[in-house]
Amino acid sequence: MSLKRRQFLVLGGAVGGCSLALLIHRIIASSTEQQPVTSQTSQVQTPSPVSEAAPTPVSQNVPGSEGLFNPPRGDARIVVISDLNSQYGSTDYDPEVDKAISLMPFWAPNLVLCGGDMIAGQDASLPRAQVEAMWSAFDQHVAAPLRNANIPYGFTLGNHDASGAIASDGTLLYQQDRDIAAAYWNNPSHDPGVEFVDRAGFPFYYTFQQNGVFFLTWDASSATIPAEQLAWAEQALESEAAKAAKLRIAIGHLPLYGISVGRDEPGEYLSGAEELRALMERHNVHTYVSGHNHAYYPGHRGQLELLYSGLLGSGARRLLNGNLAPQKTLTVVDVGLDSQETIYTTYDIRTMELVDMQQLPRLIASPTGQVLRRDVNEANLTAEERSLQYTPSS
Repeated sequence: MSLKRRQFLVLGGAVGGCSLALLIHRIIASSTEQQPVTSQTSQVQTPSPVSEAAPTPVSQNVPGSEGLFNPPRGDARIVVISDLNSQYGSTDYDPEVDKAISLMPFWAPNLVLCGGDMIAGQDASLPRAQVEAMWSAFDQHVAAPLRNANIPYGFTLGNHDASGAIASDGTLLYQQDRDIAAAYWNNPSHDPGVEFVDRAGFPFYYTFQQNGVFFLTWDASSATIPAEQLAWAEQALESEAAKAAKLRIAIGHLPLYGISVGRDEPGEYLSGAEELRALMERHNVHTYVSGHNHAYYPGHRGQLELLYSGLLGSGARRLLNGNLAPQKTLTVVDVGLDSQETIYTTYDIRTMELVDMQQLPRLIASPTGQVLRRDVNEANLTAEERSLQYTPSS
């Protein structure tokens, strides 16, 4: 991954019906702040300058979008959502889910990307008919409106959709959930509309491409990604389609590092995070998108960007560091393909105010390593920040 890659961050304040306050911060990493690179393993990514851009006038006549900020459009636009479900077995969705889906034509993305937990399964006591009813409700609230709007939908399966957890005898604990998820997604009438590259493992793991971006989805519905699937990922990222793409994004439900309260215990994040990060860095993956933490955080570790997508459903959580109140969020990602630029515009879905990244912690000490905010580089950490230790949330 080129260290010359620029990363754009759009930071906003409140958006009112009669006025628009948008903070766009330029962050310039001077050459005196960069640490010399002595080896591949010690290489530290320095976030590059943040360019300023003028707001794009709102032109879409979508109900509920009046006065809503619409960011400058990139070569490709992705709207990232995650964790849509509510309580176990529910066939209804929080109003924020319906609100977000109804506003998609306003943003007019090339792709909606979901970090998993689309339904509220992972309860062995739920009868098959109830699990099928949850997928029907998901179709009604989310998938069908996107199909009708001709908006492609990429996703990863979460633990509540189709957990890959293994029992002591080696069998899958939630085989029924996985069977029903596979049946739903392989029904031709539920075609997500993406351009598949490899769908042999769909919907659990697969690759697709959209508007010059290559996407790899793996099965991070439990803490362990099987060795054979990691071998598949290596091959997929070496494919001609991956190499020809201007940008590569990987997505899985569980994150590499737990960064929110209650999601910092083993089993809540992927095992072998550093090895997984090395795999993605080796193949020039730009960003790993995850869900499960129920908290938005735009971070990076080493050369890999980490987009912790917030949630739209129930159970928003606090970050491990800082004292910000939990939020429900949605992120619009605008991509500059030639320059490998990504702009995040993140909305508090309840108020539709923009989330000011500068209000988020500069770094989060997770149980398996520090995650830096995406505009912060390691060379500029204070001594106190460098020594910040993880404190369990419970």
